[in-house]
Amino acid sequence: MISSSAGRPGTLTVAAAVLAAEGLLALALGGYVAVETVIGEPTDLITSIAVAGFGVVGGVALLWVAWGLWLVLRWSRGPAVVTQIFALPVAISLIQSAQYAYGVPLVAAAVVALVMLLTPASTHALMGEDGAPGAS
Repeated sequence: MISSSAGRPGTLTVAAAVLAAEGLLALALGGYVAVETVIGEPTDLITSIAVAGFGVVGGVALLWVAWGLWLVLRWSRGPAVVTQIFALPVAISLIQSAQYAYGVPLVAAAVVALVMLLTPASTHALMGEDGAPGAS
């Protein structure tokens, strides 16, 4: 097992990096939509504001979860796994729509993050010796 400082296994470092990258991308895209909404002429102002807000809030939330994984905080595993599970149908839909440049990297990122989060090393670091809460 690759291990870094503070008892964080390498698997959690990789998972945190993937979630941080997803969070930064969502934040950047949300910011882009916000700027385009302000300086452009959106067809539907309310939808543009909602999409921008969702991107920014989602990006910040992913960064927060990535930070929790980086610090090896137990609460961060659930949201990290759920967001990756939700990313898979989105990615598959993008691939089915021939948006391979977006769908394939998203599938790859989600699968890498899920595998890293569900390895025994990550389970042990976040949940305890046998995966049971408080069993350290």
